[in-house]
Amino acid sequence: MLHPVPTLKETPSQTAGPYVHIGLTPNFAEIKGVYPTDPGISMLTADTVGERIVVSGRIVDGAGAPVGDAVVECWQADADGSYAAPMGPNSNSAPAFTGWGRQPVNADGVFSFETIKPGPVPGPDGRPMAPHLALWIVARGINTGLQTRLYFEDEAEANAADFVLNKIPDPRRRATLIARKEDGPVPGYMLEIQLQGERETVFFDV
Repeated sequence: MLHPVPTLKETPSQTAGPYVHIGLTPNFAEIKGVYPTDPGISMLTADTVGERIVVSGRIVDGAGAPVGDAVVECWQADADGSYAAPMGPNSNSAPAFTGWGRQPVNADGVFSFETIKPGPVPGPDGRPMAPHLALWIVARGINTGLQTRLYFEDEAEANAADFVLNKIPDPRRRATLIARKEDGPVPGYMLEIQLQGERETVFFDV
């Protein structure tokens, strides 16, 4: 060939792009008329049973700067350890609790879910896992959504026996999944999620 073919660079369509809030949470992005409310914005109903909590997180990059364009989804069991259908064989076919939520982060990288403390569900070994939330994170520059978990600081005994946490050999790495408890009218839990760097959160290849 007369002219070599250059290596092609990754195009914006191969990442989440700068449009995550627009596509997934249009009302938050001040785009009205798509949905009455953004899907997943509320996980609770009037009939939800369980201890009300607020789960929050802050997403930062490797330099510690907030990631302001991310969207976070969570899946969790209800207070009895059952998932809303059709997520599992022990699913609840008429849930009073959706078990799924979606929240955008604000300019400071912070998101928050009003939810309930989940009950334990069976792990791969058949034993109960510690109460936890499964989180999925997408933002500009993330090619594939990141999968992680949030555990609770005040469930130390259950955390110590958890199947997944015990697959992480370094206790410093396990600590990146433990949300600290915060006092308030409603119990709160806060998790710092670092995408890169020395204190990078544990992400799972699911």
